[in-house]
Amino acid sequence: MVIPLLKEEAVQPAVTLIQSAASALREEILTRRARVAIVGLGYVGLPLASTFAEACFRVIGFDVNAQRVAAISAGASHVGDVPSSQIARLVAAGSFRATADADELADADVVVICVPTPLTEEGEPYLRYIDSAVELVAASLRTGQLVILESTTYPGTTRDVVLPRLEQTGLTVGRDFFLAFSPERVDPGNPKYGITNTPKVTGGIDAESTALAALFYRQAIERVVSVSSPESAEMVKLLENTFRSVNIALANEMAQICDRLGIDVWEVIGAASTKPFGFMPFYPGPGVGGHCIPLDPIYLSWKMKTLDYQTRFIELASEVNHERPHYVVRRT
Repeated sequence: MVIPLLKEEAVQPAVTLIQSAASALREEILTRRARVAIVGLGYVGLPLASTFAEACFRVIGFDVNAQRVAAISAGASHVGDVPSSQIARLVAAGSFRATADADELADADVVVICVPTPLTEEGEPYLRYIDSAVELVAASLRTGQLVILESTTYPGTTRDVVLPRLEQTGLTVGRDFFLAFSPERVDPGNPKYGITNTPKVTGGIDAESTALAALFYRQAIERVVSVSSPESAEMVKLLENTFRSVNIALANEMAQICDRLGIDVWEVIGAASTKPFGFMPFYPGPGVGGHCIPLDPIYLSWKMKTLDYQTRFIELASEVNHERPHYVVRRT
């Protein structure tokens, strides 16, 4: 006689599947048997790859630049924060290798996307590199994989751009695969703070994705901070660099004000910095530069325009900082 399943029994196979996929990956990460793939070997990807290779994970680095792959395979680093001697040692030990073959992503248990996110000439987000990377990941996505996006972008990218493409494979997030966002916080050339001692923020599409991403990063990074969603994690990076952009603009404007008043701005900043609370020194310069500060606030500003909201502080700071080089040239 066939006994019909009770309602609780009927859902048990799905629950077991979720637990087994997550549990298996958790075990792989904890025992360092998880295979890690880094997509994009630039100033973010290469340091991340070497960090996890040093932490006893087997790491492959994928890049579309064949010359870069060949150089890394020969033990040469193109990133100042990663010595060639370190790359050569890791490659020789078999802990890390570079490849231009996207099919190898299928072998990875954890895939981290670290591709550039520039702006178009019109000042809008250029997501083609993310789109291309996600297409490659989706082509070989399998049950039990954890995918993490590190590329700086506007809130909603992980959920609205990355997730739909991955679920087009027929796999379901939180059951078959796991997806999170963790903003890169690389400060090239910083002698004090690198990947291992800079806290890592992560937020997943679901609770299991968040937990697995946090567990992964804890294997090589001293402190991991989990937030409630990928949108919060995406916003963290934009807040950090918008904070810097706005305060640099204030310092640049103060420099021009002091010049008009015949006051030494450096003396003023130095004296103000003696206050032990309520003040953080920022310094004027010929504008604002670097990989992130000129771009990240614009990503947020663009996103808010789609919601009919004007980011006045961001736009004013951008205006001040963009004018600054012209001012310096005139003064020179």
